Amino acid sequence: MKKKKISYAKYGYIFSIPFVLAFTLFTLYPILYTIFIGFTDLKGLIAPEVHVLWDDLFANYKTVIAADSFRKSVFNTVFIWTCNFLPQLLLALVLAAWFTSTRRKIKGQGAFKVLFYMPNIITAATVAILFRALFGYPMGPINDMFETLGWISEPYQFFQNKWIARGVVAFIQFWQWYGYTMIVLISGILGINPELFEASEIDGATSAQTFFYVTLPNLRTIMVFTLITSLIGGLQMFDIPKLLVGNSGPGFATLTTSVYIYNQAFSGSYKYNTASAASVLLFIACSVLSAIVFMLMQDKHDAKEARLLKKVAKEEKKAAKLAAKEGR
Repeated sequence: MKKKKISYAKYGYIFSIPFVLAFTLFTLYPILYTIFIGFTDLKGLIAPEVHVLWDDLFANYKTVIAADSFRKSVFNTVFIWTCNFLPQLLLALVLAAWFTSTRRKIKGQGAFKVLFYMPNIITAATVAILFRALFGYPMGPINDMFETLGWISEPYQFFQNKWIARGVVAFIQFWQWYGYTMIVLISGILGINPELFEASEIDGATSAQTFFYVTLPNLRTIMVFTLITSLIGGLQMFDIPKLLVGNSGPGFATLTTSVYIYNQAFSGSYKYNTASAASVLLFIACSVLSAIVFMLMQDKHDAKEARLLKKVAKEEKKAAKLAAKEGR
């Protein structure tokens, strides 16, 4: 008698049902509804009726793009992200190479890693309150220190200067995230074959040569991950700019795209239609920029090899089909 085979595939589908339901209710449905609202006239806290703008379907998108505050928010977001990511990545690379160096055996690495990573576990609200107190006016530690040193004669309102406000937000983002980036890069370096480092040391390569010709090329995948996640997180910057400087600072200096969306939807105007349109534009920007970064950071040699293997596989498949036809 043949033994009846037991299929366990159905249990996998059953166990996935809770996730599918939760994802559909709390992620997929809000995303689809947000896209739908972007094509309607939904405004106000209690809208009597919602109408799709059939006459000009992209009217909300045109309104958002034409808004001066939205364009300023895009500039602020890109500027703040650039000013915090470049030094963040540079410092994280230096620290990662320092901690993983076989030539310099750093003592107390665990304590250093914890200290560097610690800012990342502090909540954004706490950090915003801390820095707001540091740069407080008329009394604050920074003002007191500058007056003691004789750099200023009277208390200075730091957050009334748009460049200082942007700089403080960028510094906070850098300070909070460089430790996380360092840990990710360390994990990537530890995943590199140790024989490569041993070979470079035997060949007499210096630490700098080992870093640039062995470590960096083999960190390409991790660098892509770091850059894309930082890019997405930077474009969605909300907590620090919103909590640190009230009303987005002087001349909307710290108004980011996420803060703009929040202000449109919940800050008195309740323009859910334009907020949804701005959200979709932000999603498109994140997707396009992530794709561009992935294409630019992709290893051309590996991509060429993958295309060649794909072509060979297709030719083998065709040859197998021809052989099957001739065999008939």
